Amino acid sequence: MPQRPREPAIEAAMGTLVGHVAPGVFFLLMGLWHLFAHTRLFLTRPSSYTAPIWFPVPGVRHLELLTIIIGSVIDILMELVLVQVKHQPLDDDGTIPSAHLHNFEHASISLAWLVFAAATIHMDRARTPMRDAVAQLAAAAAFAQQLIVFHFHSGNHAGVPGQFHSLLQMVIAVSLAATLLRVAYPRSFVVSLVRAASLVFMGVWFIVMGVMMWTPALVPKGCFLNVEEGLEVVRCRTDGALDRAKSLINLQFSWYLTGTVLFVVVFYLQMSKLYYSEEPRYASLEKGSSDSRFISIGNEDEDDLEVAKGLGRVL
Repeated sequence: MPQRPREPAIEAAMGTLVGHVAPGVFFLLMGLWHLFAHTRLFLTRPSSYTAPIWFPVPGVRHLELLTIIIGSVIDILMELVLVQVKHQPLDDDGTIPSAHLHNFEHASISLAWLVFAAATIHMDRARTPMRDAVAQLAAAAAFAQQLIVFHFHSGNHAGVPGQFHSLLQMVIAVSLAATLLRVAYPRSFVVSLVRAASLVFMGVWFIVMGVMMWTPALVPKGCFLNVEEGLEVVRCRTDGALDRAKSLINLQFSWYLTGTVLFVVVFYLQMSKLYYSEEPRYASLEKGSSDSRFISIGNEDEDDLEVAKGLGRVL
């Protein structure tokens, strides 16, 4: 006779796997896009490079931001509506049940990114002064909220899940720091490169977490998937098995980090061969200055135009 009580747990486990892999793919693609766009912009305009928080796309100017909005809305609906048995996450008395706190936490992260993208589009259309700096701060706030939610997560992130999430917090902290540094150093390509690489690695680590924690064949030796409050969680039978599992997670983190760094270096070298031969564009010399150095373009509208033109030749 089939064990019907087991079905919700299996369904929840599948949702948790997708819940890590899906945002992982999103952050990975967004990181690759920024890695390409920032690298090409720097190589074609090394002396006047200014790091934008987003890149306009010819034909659909706000495509990047619209993608963030659509992804955030889908995630919020998945967390609070679509995967819920009653298609709403509240108890009969209108309170939030403990089993659904993690859904609200994940939805809150997506809400922060939704606010960032919507506010950035509005400021761009209104041509608001200092809009890029304000958008940078909004993105930093989204990363900060993501870091806080994972650090004080309502779920029991102990043992194997805790090790995965602790390392994830380190990657998020790097993305947050790089985003804040871009406010103070908007012309630093190194800061932009670190931020793009951290987004790539964040996506990779999200995917690794989802696959490694919810694929039974990949669970470390001496550990198993245990059903807790309708979710499958990796637990270990002995302290020795737990220590071994944590060490394996640390090794995976080190290997994937090394692989990401290698990929970024190779990618930059290949991009340099393609675009560094192009003649850099400079602004005119400052009148009355005896210094022969070039001064960079500081107008946001002109920067947006140059970015769009540069990407248009590639896309």
